Amino acid sequence: MEMEVEKKYISAEELKKHKKPGDLWISIQGKVYNVSDWAKDHPGGDTILYNLGGQDVTDAFIAYHPGTAWQYLKKFSTGIYLKDFEVSEVSKDYRRMATEFSKAGLFEKKGHGALCSIVIIAIMLNLVVYGVLKSDSVLVHLICGMLLGMLWIEGAYIGHDSGHYQVMSSRFYNNIAQIVAGNCFTGISIAWWKWTHNAHHIACNSLDYDPDLQHIPVFAVSAKFFNSITSIFYGRVLTFDPLARLLVSYQHFTYYPVMMVGRVNLFIQTFLLLFSRRNVPNRGLNIIGILVFWTWFPLLVSCLPNWSERVMFVLAAFAVTSLQHIQFTLNHFSGDTYLGAPNANDWFEKQAAGTIDISCSTWMDWFFGGLQFQLEHHLFPRMPRGQLRKIAPTVKELCKKHNFPYRSLSFWEANMSTIRTLRNAALQARDVSNQVPKNLVWEALNTHG
Repeated sequence: MEMEVEKKYISAEELKKHKKPGDLWISIQGKVYNVSDWAKDHPGGDTILYNLGGQDVTDAFIAYHPGTAWQYLKKFSTGIYLKDFEVSEVSKDYRRMATEFSKAGLFEKKGHGALCSIVIIAIMLNLVVYGVLKSDSVLVHLICGMLLGMLWIEGAYIGHDSGHYQVMSSRFYNNIAQIVAGNCFTGISIAWWKWTHNAHHIACNSLDYDPDLQHIPVFAVSAKFFNSITSIFYGRVLTFDPLARLLVSYQHFTYYPVMMVGRVNLFIQTFLLLFSRRNVPNRGLNIIGILVFWTWFPLLVSCLPNWSERVMFVLAAFAVTSLQHIQFTLNHFSGDTYLGAPNANDWFEKQAAGTIDISCSTWMDWFFGGLQFQLEHHLFPRMPRGQLRKIAPTVKELCKKHNFPYRSLSFWEANMSTIRTLRNAALQARDVSNQVPKNLVWEALNTHG
């Protein structure tokens, strides 16, 4: 009879020492895995592995991976276990809930949402092209611009869904759906979206780890940004200089105008990533998709009869799409924030604290793309949007049981909450006791008495 191999044990404190490139360990259900060499090949990107490195990541692993993923862990096993491994009551409830949802088939019941969205996008694209080419009416051209904005919104939802879970019949077709819906239709790289969005999910509302909150010099949702904190995600200091203070001081007024042209920033971010030195998965395919967009979109705009209508057309599309940009910020800007790396041991708590749901009628679900159930989506990112309304009562009950916030606001209330957050930070930015060297523009605009 073969002798049983004696198990090796380390403490959670010892595990924390292994969280840097070339020495990256994680634990899942108390068993330690070495993912140092594999991090660069991780489908979700290496950023989230480094953010959670040196910790037990069981809850995050369950949230992001199907049951079939467990079999691939064996090749990363170190044979080491955590000797002080414990599971909190919250994690036990979360894992139990995930198991129940899985047994009910909720992760597999995708419905026909993706197919309907693709059909709607195709119809809108044909209407936009037909209206621009065949009509001389300024009103028709304005409506076409607005339809293009709706097309971009629905395209972003398809890209989002296919990025989180497989909406098509195979991984290959799923990747094609991402490139077509994201790069070709909207001009925003799915590679850029995955890079930032996965980091956002893992480090929800961490001021220095979550890229979705790092908008200095234009916006600051917390006065902690006034200390020029370092963005771990971007690897640079978010300098709160005189220009930042000036812009942040009036951010509750500039919020909506900036959202109107926010798409320009997404275009820029796409190009910065695709032509950077970073390791970008499917870089060539992403660049081809972007070139497709920047071929058909300028050609379409050029078909309009004059520059005033071209500007009107583009601004109309941007204005409609700003509704989606606003929605994204409503879900998090007024949520609780924190400084520091995400802690995998309070996965449920951090997601509940940093997210805000938007309450709406069932018939409006198409407009929000499922993201009105933001907490449910953050807890179960692989779950198809059509199932999120079903699980919302269960999630709410679990929040109540553990005394976690469950905030579900109307669209209007969420806007007011976001503006209050921006205004509070703006008033603090104006406080002369926050010492930041001032320039002449600042002095001219803020002279007292």
